[in-house]
Amino acid sequence: MVSTHSPLVFTFGILGNIISFVVFLAPVPTFVRVCKKKSTEGFQSVPYVVALFSAMLWLYYASLKSNEILLITANTVGCVVETIYIAIYIVYAPKQARMFTLRLLLLMNFGGFCSILLLSHFLAQGETRVRVLGWVCVAFSVSVFAAPLSIMRVVIRTKSVEFMPFYLSLFLTLSAIMWFLYGVLQKDLYVGLPNILGFIFGVLQMVLYMIYKNYKTVVDDEKLSESKADIVNLSMSEIKVCSQPNSDEKGKQDVKTMEASNQGQSSVKCEV
Repeated sequence: MVSTHSPLVFTFGILGNIISFVVFLAPVPTFVRVCKKKSTEGFQSVPYVVALFSAMLWLYYASLKSNEILLITANTVGCVVETIYIAIYIVYAPKQARMFTLRLLLLMNFGGFCSILLLSHFLAQGETRVRVLGWVCVAFSVSVFAAPLSIMRVVIRTKSVEFMPFYLSLFLTLSAIMWFLYGVLQKDLYVGLPNILGFIFGVLQMVLYMIYKNYKTVVDDEKLSESKADIVNLSMSEIKVCSQPNSDEKGKQDVKTMEASNQGQSSVKCEV
């Protein structure tokens, strides 16, 4: 397929792809450790299943439009990478977590996606189908982009940025900017609109980082437990911590909490 994008649109699309690839690959160290230890160490699969579903929706949307090769490449890579993450998780997860992941995949990624596919195919045609699917993608992306609110709340309550690395927030913000500009120049409302919210939340995260980066706060057990509960309950796509730390493993569990929060951000937000 030969792209007919203007040079400016093509530039923003390529930059959006590159930055999205970086964000997609952010959880690699976590899964390398999972493979070495042959254990998921309490991490949950929900963010990766949600990220795969988001990439599938955008891939379907892009396939209905002409001249959207850059949108297709970004989300094709997203589908492949997230599928690999989920496969590794299923291999090394405990039986209960493995069965939960398989049920979630069956319900969301198979049942949900097939339902959207069939309904949009038989109940809408042409441009109407594109518009309907576009608004479905916008609604889902808005819910995913709002997920970092739980992480921001943790940062404010604990006055600690260990849950929110600056460079990850930076790359997520840059990704939102690139895809917003791509959507505007392509006159694609459905691509540009949700990335406005992504940009706002990205900037807010970086502002919080600058405010609290020099705070030397020791997080006590009670506050840390409340913060973990916030991550688990406030947003489905942010679920990472499946249990509270034992007293003799507090240090190790704190590290897991930090990395789990980071992976939730990277997983759910890099699709456009």
